[in-house]
This record gives sequence, structure tokens and C-alpha cells, in this order.
Amino acid sequence: MFVQTEVTPNPNSLKFLPGKIVSNYGSFEVTKKEETNNELIRNLLSINGVEGIFLGKDFISINKYDHILWDDIKHIVISLINDFYSTGKECVIEKNLNENFENLKDIEKQIVKILEEKIRPAVARDGGDIKFKEFKDGVVKVQLQGSCSGCPSSTMTLKQGVQNLLCHYIPEVKQVEAI
Repeated sequence: MFVQTEVTPNPNSLKFLPGKIVSNYGSFEVTKKEETNNELIRNLLSINGVEGIFLGKDFISINKYDHILWDDIKHIVISLINDFYSTGKECVIEKNLNENFENLKDIEKQIVKILEEKIRPAVARDGGDIKFKEFKDGVVKVQLQGSCSGCPSSTMTLKQGVQNLLCHYIPEVKQVEAI
């Protein structure tokens, strides 16, 4: 198996593409080993310098601490991913770990739909994700994950991209904030 890597706008995040399904049920972020029993995720979080892991449909984004060099950890990450899939496993995440959006108000459902259809694919290309958290008094609160969390350009993306798009489609939206 050949694991490819892609740079992201965040210099402390690298996207790993195993060429296989990573998550069958949407995106998932983990920053502490104690948050999961998944063997691969726990092993990746055990690497000295790894700050967090974000799993998308077909990629794994690794966030590292600023003082760690990619040359010091990249080969370890690739080796662990190869080892995981070589045991015959089909994907890293096999069950639904995402939030349930059934109890949202209509306007919140519209916001989630735009985030899912128009914004999430673009953010995923950069190794991250955006999750709806709340809409109150014209302010949409979202959580940036993966490569997007801590990225120097995420504020610009949030204001010029996400906020402009949501305000265009939903006049009640006045502002977007990351939490």
C-alpha cells in the first residue's frame, strides 16, 4: 500500500491519503488517547509531537506541535497506517460518531445543509472540517477541526468564505464565529 501525503494551508497539519476508506460515517477528531479505543488512533496519538488527529472519508490529517519537524514523524505515521490496513481492516471508523441534527429548527437545518453541501467539501480538501454548533441572534457558531483548527488562514476563510456564503443564502445570518 502506498500512503500519499498532501500539504494543507496549516503548516502544522499534514494530510495522509491511504487510498482506502478511513471513515464510513463522516468526520471525527481526537486529541487525547483516552477519547478512543481505536488502535490506529491511539498509536498515532502516541507519536511524540502529535497534537491531534482528524479522520475524513478518505484521509487522516495529523496536527503536530510547532517545534516538531515533519521529517521526524512523517515516516512513523505512514508506517502505522500501512500496518493498520495490512491486517485486513477495511476502514478506521466503522460506526457513526457524529452529532444528530434531527431536533434543529428550520433555519438551523438550512445552515447545516449549506455547511454540508457547499463548505465542508472545500474544507475537507485542505484536511479539515467544519461543524455546526449553534445559531442565536444572527450569529452562527461553528467548530473548526483537523487542519483548520489553529490554521493561520482559518480566520480569513471563516469570514470571507463561510460567513459570506451563509449571509448570501440565509439573510438572518449576520456573523459566523469559531468556538
